[in-house]
Amino acid sequence: MKKLILALVIVVGLLGAIIIARTATFTSRQIHAAAIAPISLDRDAIVRRLSEAIRFKTVSYQMAAEFNAQEFQNFHAFLEKSFPLVHRHLGKEAVNEHSLLYTWKGKNGELKPILLLAHLDVVPVDRQTEKLWTQAPFAGTIADGYVWGRGAIDDKASVLGILEAVEHLLREGFAPQRTVYLAFGHDEEIGGNHGAAKIAELLRARKVEIEFALDEGMNILSGIIAGIAAPVALIGIAEKGYLSLELTVASAGGHSSIPPADTAIGMLSRALQRLDAAPFPARLRGPTRAMFEFLGAEMAWDKKLALANLWLFEPLVKKQLTASPLTNAILRTTLAPTIFNAGVKENVLPAHARAVVNLRVMPGDTTAGAMEQVREVIDDPRIKLTALPIRTEPSAVSDIEGASFRLLQRTIRETAPTAIAAPALLVGATDSRHYAALTRSIFRFLPITLNAEDTKRYHGIDERILLQDYERCVNFYAQLIRNSQS
Repeated sequence: MKKLILALVIVVGLLGAIIIARTATFTSRQIHAAAIAPISLDRDAIVRRLSEAIRFKTVSYQMAAEFNAQEFQNFHAFLEKSFPLVHRHLGKEAVNEHSLLYTWKGKNGELKPILLLAHLDVVPVDRQTEKLWTQAPFAGTIADGYVWGRGAIDDKASVLGILEAVEHLLREGFAPQRTVYLAFGHDEEIGGNHGAAKIAELLRARKVEIEFALDEGMNILSGIIAGIAAPVALIGIAEKGYLSLELTVASAGGHSSIPPADTAIGMLSRALQRLDAAPFPARLRGPTRAMFEFLGAEMAWDKKLALANLWLFEPLVKKQLTASPLTNAILRTTLAPTIFNAGVKENVLPAHARAVVNLRVMPGDTTAGAMEQVREVIDDPRIKLTALPIRTEPSAVSDIEGASFRLLQRTIRETAPTAIAAPALLVGATDSRHYAALTRSIFRFLPITLNAEDTKRYHGIDERILLQDYERCVNFYAQLIRNSQS
């Protein structure tokens, strides 16, 4: 018995020593970079131009008939008037009429170009919620330290921020060694197939190879990540795939006074209930695991200990993360019912019921595999499953050990010195996926600060950007272009 107790004490001691040793060597992965002095900007002028940009209703609608081509052409003309040096010194091409590609030719043709992405279009404003906005959604109002309106953060802050940065560099006489492409699609909000996809196709035809691409996507989070007081700049190194499945079922219908054992609504409801009860498995891997490897070293001792020893504590960590919708989404392929249609009258049994479920597919999974799992969970041959047309696979994962990621991390530390930079998984989708054939290094980041309440403003009510944040965007893009030239 004494030997058994002694052996147990030795095992526990060794286990404790391993845990403490791993925690002690779990050190920061932040790059040391001194803060730079902000570039000299006319804040009133750059804010006014962003305000004016918001007034153009460059809205992407699901129905092609609602597309207003004139708004996009007017916006193009506004950009040409607002950024005269850009339009004098860079090559400009209208791609598929409404998207824009700018080429800033570098001196050294042996260096691969960089690609800065943004999109010209915005989502519609729901008329039923328009009266809930603090400021009119397309007025571009400047008030209370913000620019308000649809597109303020998604994504005219990127478009205007990039152009302001290039205009400033040209004014300074800066000439890049490495070619810089600026690509602004016009239909990102509905898939980018007529905008970014066509620009990417054009660049591929020219055999362009890109050093790295930067798109919108993730931001600087404040007070959102538990255990870290400092703001956290998350750099998207991958994004989820997209799949919508239509579920349909047919039945005999008839009078509601004589209901059969299985109605169309009942069968479809049970299918959705089964899906809700059997979520895709949670996995702490890829970009999400990398994020915690970067953030864990900056956390308090107890959280740092758990994240430094995932070989032991991973089940506990996953349990905590899956309890929140925000962190649950970065651990698994998610599924959400978004549409349910059935019935025409209260006393008539519908002969047909239809639902749509939207899936966001984790890197490492496939849309085909996700669809097959849905079929297996439903386990009802009466439910017909059809994939809807917009369907994209999860992106590749960009290298966080490469020079491009470190350059981006350094630029963040120079322009947002209090922020902790870390890789992460983007649960949404961006135009960047269309450029995957041009580079293996695609990143998704816009340096604006969001708290928990602000995250609801994307595609929501009261979209706005802090004036200081917008200035930082311009500084960030200018510094990134400078840093990328070696």
